[in-house]
Amino acid sequence: MNETTFYHLPVLLHECIEQLQIIPDGVYLDATFGGGGHSKAILDLLGPKGKLIVFDQDADAIKNAPKDERLVFINENFRYASRFVRFYKFSKLDGVLADLGVSSFQFDTAERGFSIRYDAPLDMRMDQRNPISAVDILNNYSEQKLQKIFEQYGEVTNSTILAKRIVDCRASMKIKTINEFKQAISACIYGNPNKYLAQVFQAIRIEVNDELNALKEFLQTITEVLQPNGRLCVITFHSLEDRIVKQWMKEETFATEEIDWMLPSKKKTIKNITKKPILPSTEEQQKNPRSRSAKLRVAVKI
Repeated sequence: MNETTFYHLPVLLHECIEQLQIIPDGVYLDATFGGGGHSKAILDLLGPKGKLIVFDQDADAIKNAPKDERLVFINENFRYASRFVRFYKFSKLDGVLADLGVSSFQFDTAERGFSIRYDAPLDMRMDQRNPISAVDILNNYSEQKLQKIFEQYGEVTNSTILAKRIVDCRASMKIKTINEFKQAISACIYGNPNKYLAQVFQAIRIEVNDELNALKEFLQTITEVLQPNGRLCVITFHSLEDRIVKQWMKEETFATEEIDWMLPSKKKTIKNITKKPILPSTEEQQKNPRSRSAKLRVAVKI
């Protein structure tokens, strides 16, 4: 197994490449480079005049970037993608791919603090330049704010009880490590422990990295730098992300139905071409269990 394969198995690879409809001389963007599996497949189809711009806020990801003059690596959050495309005066994009999954490398590197399987510092930062880590959130957020993130980002059933438990525990001891955290909340775990902890960790990770706001900002701005007929492909891994992508591709708004009628009508700039998401094949799910929750949605610039 080579390092890139270990780093991250590219999910829905064949389906993404098929939907992007690669033009050999085109300009493409991989908004979440990770292990570079999707990028490699795009480069394989590009000609000598083609260009691939890749984004990843995790500095470790650059280790996977091939030495290829057609590839430009930008160590930033994908929420800024359209800004950098304009700043570097790239041509408008023929296609964009965003795989929103946390890379296998991040999950499997204990010291990054993403996984419940290890004991490590509570970090969870995708970008190590981020001043706020999971430790800061668990030890400094108010009980009300903790309850809100567990309810909204983790859909945790007993979010109120969990938030109170954390506040009570940290009054006597700062929570610094994964094991300390798991021990502190052990009395609150409801139902399947692994599922419960996964939901709790998801909520903290989303808050640390401001993931949902970054996704919204990316979707709101990326079509500005897409060519007419350019494709936007987004892979999500949980319902919160999928709802955002589905709503944006269908309505180009994040407004709720209750207030939507108050907003001025806006001319559509993209057309949703996947009424139902594209899912991994049974074969892929068997080979890569982490692909099971993946959903691919695609829109085209009008």
